[in-house]
Formats: sequence, structure tokens, C-alpha cells
Amino acid sequence: MSLLQVIVLSIVQGISEFLPISSSAHLALAPWLLGWKDQGLTFDIALHFGTLLAVLAYFFRDWVQIIAQGFGLRWGQDEQLTRNKGLLWLLAIATVPVGVFGFVLKDKAEQEWRNPTLIASMLVGVGLLMWLAERVSRRKRNLSGVNIVDSLAIGFAQALAIVPGTSRSGITITAGLFRDLDRASAARFSFLLSTPAIGGAALAAFMDLMEQGGIEPGMMTSFVTGIVVSALSGCIVIAWFLRYLQRGSLHFFVGYRITLGLLILAIHWAE
Repeated sequence: MSLLQVIVLSIVQGISEFLPISSSAHLALAPWLLGWKDQGLTFDIALHFGTLLAVLAYFFRDWVQIIAQGFGLRWGQDEQLTRNKGLLWLLAIATVPVGVFGFVLKDKAEQEWRNPTLIASMLVGVGLLMWLAERVSRRKRNLSGVNIVDSLAIGFAQALAIVPGTSRSGITITAGLFRDLDRASAARFSFLLSTPAIGGAALAAFMDLMEQGGIEPGMMTSFVTGIVVSALSGCIVIAWFLRYLQRGSLHFFVGYRITLGLLILAIHWAE
């Protein structure tokens, strides 16, 4: 891989992992549209680790408070988290569906489902769901009121993100809106929930890589660069997106998803 390809794909990962536009779609489509070879398992792992570092770094204080409270300790000053002392276990429950479905459907998600037609269809379909959620959500609740029903609904929604083109953040934020969470709280829960999911995916991919002989010496520079660039871009995007959602809606991302999906279908059918 050239340095340009490494940097471009790392930035694409950092942006698209946390915005509701589907990182799997953009990473699968970028080589297809630009005529690049597939980046391979080693680089995919670097991108996973980069975005994992981004979410851990940005939400470090939140995680310390959530874990402490989950074990009955008083820690932290975030008011919403203080009012929901069982949030650790709600996040754990919400993680189960993606773990189960990810294990069962891993091969299909990485091979059979990585095709332009399915990716484009999911971009459009989930975009329409986001539009509907914006229309019907009352947006009157925050993290302090998240309960087990919310946890299960958002957790099963996250499992759908196994299908390329869905967007983990997009589908979980949408589910949160359907449960009447405000936009910023839905996104915050989504990002907290992404931590074990991204970590599990990175660990599974790393185990696969070890079975294949580990990181090739020639890939080490690309590996480290991918981690650093995707982590930095991911942190910037998380901070911006959470501020944006204090006042802005998801309508821009709905339009982007639908436009991109239709454009992909047009290009694919024209080939």
C-alpha cells in the first residue's frame, strides 16, 4: 500500500465509523471506486485498533465512572451517569446481540455481503429509517433514563450493522431516537456501546492474523500509520458530532446516504 492510500483509508475510517454513514461501506467502496487493491486483513485490524483508541480516549472518564458505579463505587461527576448507576450492565446486555450474530454471520459479512448492490440498498434503507426516526421521536430522554428495554432495542439494532452499508452509529442512534432519546444522548450511548463491539472485532481479526503468521515486516509502517491517523480523525469526529447534535438534526446524513446509495447503484449497473 502507498502512504497516500494508507492515510486516505485511515481518515475514511475515522470519519465514517462515528458518523452515521457506514464505515464498512466506505472502506469497501473506496478501493472499488479508486481502482485500489483490497487493503487486506492487517490494515483492517489497524483501523479497528485506531477507532477503538479514539472512543476509549474520548470517553475515558465516562468509562471510569460507568465501571465504578457498576460495582457500587461512587466516582465521577457526570450528572446523567450518576443517575443511572446500572449503565454498565445495560451496555453489557446491549452488546450480546452483536456478539452472537457477529460470530454466526462473520463469514457472510466479510465476503458474500460485501457487494455494491447490498451496500447501496442498506445505505438507502437505513437512511429512510433515520428520516422516520427524526419525524416521530419526541427526544425527551437522556442517559439518566436509559432502561433495559432501550438497551435491548439498541443492542439488536447494532447487530444489524453486521451487514455492510448499515452503519453501527447510524442504526443505533436511530434506535435510540425511536426510544425517544434526544439526539446527543442517543449518539453518546451509541459510542459507548461501540467500544466493546469494536474491541471484539479487533481482537477476532487479530487472532485471525496470528493464525496466518502475524504482521509482515513490510506492513509495519502502514499498520502504525493506520492506527494513529484513524485514532486522531476519530477523536475529532466524535467531538464535532456530539456538539453538532446538540442543535442539528440527522437530515444531512439522510440525504448523503440516499444520494450515495443511488449513485453506487447507477455506477454498478452501468458497468
